[in-house]
Parts: sequence; C-alpha cells; structure tokens
Amino acid sequence: MASSSDPWVKEYNEASRLADDISSMIADRGSLPQSGPEIMRHTSAIRRKITILGTRLDSLESLLTRIPPKSITDKEMHKRQDMLSNLKSKAKQMATSFNMSNFANREDLLGQSKKADDMSRVAGLDNQGIVGLQRQIMKEQDEGLEKLEETVLSTKHIALAVNEELTLHTRLIDDLEDHVDVTNSRLQRVQKRLAILNKRTKGGCSCMCLLLSVVAIVILAVIVWLLVKYL
Repeated sequence: MASSSDPWVKEYNEASRLADDISSMIADRGSLPQSGPEIMRHTSAIRRKITILGTRLDSLESLLTRIPPKSITDKEMHKRQDMLSNLKSKAKQMATSFNMSNFANREDLLGQSKKADDMSRVAGLDNQGIVGLQRQIMKEQDEGLEKLEETVLSTKHIALAVNEELTLHTRLIDDLEDHVDVTNSRLQRVQKRLAILNKRTKGGCSCMCLLLSVVAIVILAVIVWLLVKYL
C-alpha cells in the first residue's frame, strides 16, 4: 500500500480509528444504566461521532475519485475501493443500530451510489443518446432532491416538536418554582405566628405563677394573723 503520507491513506487511517472508537463506545454502553442522563449523553456522543464518520467517508470517496489514473496501480485502486466499502458497511451497520436512517440512506438521497452506473450508461451512446441520458439523470437528481427535501422537512417537524416539549418543561419548572416560593412564604408566616404564640404562652405562665405566689402569701399571712390572735 502507498505511504502513510498519502492524503487518502492518512484520511482513511483517521476514519478507521474513529470507527474503532465508536465500536468501543458502543461496547461500553452496555455497562451503563438503561435510563438516565448518563446513558443519554453517551448515546448522543456515539451518534455525533457516527455522523462525523459519515462525513469522513464522503471525503474519502471524493479523494479516491480525484486520484490521477497513473499515480497508483489498478490493484491499489481496487484495494482502496474495497477498504472504503468495508468501512462504509461498518459505519452503516452502527448507524442502523441507532436508528440513524438518514445516515444509512445518505447515498441514495444524494445519488452518490449511482455515479458508477452513470459512467457505464454513457458507454456506446451517440450524442442524442447522451442528451437523453442527461435528461434522465437530471430527472433522477430532482427526485433525489425531493426526497432530501422531505427528510429536511421531517427533521424540521421533529425539531419543532422537541422545541415545544422543551417549552412545556420550562413552563412546568417555572410553575413549580412559583409554588415553592408561595409555600416558602406561607411557611415563614406560620413560623412567625408560632413564635408569637410561644411568647404569649410563656408570658401567660409567668403571670399565673405570680398570681399563685401572691395568693399563697396572703393565705400564709392570714394563718399567721389567726395564730397570733387566738394563741
């Protein structure tokens, strides 16, 4: 194989390492809880890396088509095509396991899987046939763009639904905070009333004790007076 300094080889190695990293993250996902913020963050990171891998694969395919015919042998070209095909299959499998249908169908949506077909269809055609083929290809591209538009609109609707859900959750949180504030204010008022009642209760006990003491002194004085008088 060509040197690792070759742009295509360097890009492929980076994409391959990214694919291995995604596989490792998918394996680690099994040790996480089935629900909760941790598994959600981990899954989101995996999906993001799969998307990045798809972009790298598109770049690899573009680089492969721009390689000058005489710069590498046919054997090397076929080898690179097989390597890219295997890596794309691996990426599609990982994307499918996470229901990333847009990733799995990206080639069909963009018409990239038909490039080789288009080249073979041109062979043996005269000018009129080529014109007719071009019109057919343009029609197919228009249909692909319509599918892509449908996907974009669907994504937009999903984003709007998520936004509505987030707005609802924000409103519920705001309402909860208002209820907490009201409950806290009521609790503070109750605590103040309890403190006042406690002071009044303590004051009442002091007055009662003082009154009993006076009554006891008066009774004691009467008893002493009676003893002095009759003895």
